[in-house]
Amino acid sequence: MQDIPIHTPYITLGQFLKLSDCISTGGQAKAFLSEHRIEVNREEDNRRGRKLYPGDTVNVEGIGQFRVIQSD
Repeated sequence: MQDIPIHTPYITLGQFLKLSDCISTGGQAKAFLSEHRIEVNREEDNRRGRKLYPGDTVNVEGIGQFRVIQSD
């Protein structure tokens, strides 16, 4: 599992995909979410605006597992 640090209280799933290098631009988020199975805290979710908080886990099918952590 790869830790993804954030500097804000939360991050959206669309922003997270870019930060975790699953996509290269934010504009790719909508298409990526329609083509890949994403689980947030073991529940399927494909909403770009889904808020992720430190401690949340994200599983991107075919790519890997990630955990959101707070960075100082």
